[in-house]
Amino acid sequence: MAGEVLVDALPYIDLGYDDPGVREAAIAMVEEECRRYRPTKNYLEHLPAVNTTAFETELMRAEFERIQNRLPMEPLSMKRYELPPPPAGKMNEVSAWTESVDNSMAQLEHQAVRAMNLELMSEYGCEMWKSYLETLVAMQAKCQARLAEVKKEIQDVNWSRKTKQTQGGEKLRTLEAQWVMLVSKNYEIEQACAKLEEKLYQKKMEQQHSLQAEDTQEQTESN
Repeated sequence: MAGEVLVDALPYIDLGYDDPGVREAAIAMVEEECRRYRPTKNYLEHLPAVNTTAFETELMRAEFERIQNRLPMEPLSMKRYELPPPPAGKMNEVSAWTESVDNSMAQLEHQAVRAMNLELMSEYGCEMWKSYLETLVAMQAKCQARLAEVKKEIQDVNWSRKTKQTQGGEKLRTLEAQWVMLVSKNYEIEQACAKLEEKLYQKKMEQQHSLQAEDTQEQTESN
């Protein structure tokens, strides 16, 4: 099948991985493959270009520009917390005093909200913190349970691979022993055949010598 990869490595039964030079030889093979491999196709050409500014806001752009121009950061404005009276030239204007009073009321309300938040935190803060910690503990327990499941799945996969490779290793060793036995028998048969051929050849030569001797004797007697 096209694209099929034949995995012929059996790490659970193969030997020799710890022998001197094996790791160096493997690394050298990988480096040689990396040197010879030169990709000729851009595998990311079907994807759109990365937009690095998609999540930038105007405030972020302004801050990045300030950093790029090496400008100092503007100090925190404290005008929101000040209670200035109307300017000297507007002391008799009602609108100026209305603006100052509105500012004072807004800051008073802000301080009241802060005091209310402190009271709520003082009353319910401990319970909320306990609830938050209980949520964290539940999330931790869930993650640990999932981690245990994943580790068990990995162990099961490794155990299954080891079992299959061990069974395959036993079969390979049996087949290798049979192959060695058959090769040995074939060698013994070849040796026996060679000896028989040699004996037949010697027997044939002896018969030829005997026939030649008989012919020579008959010629002698006839003369």
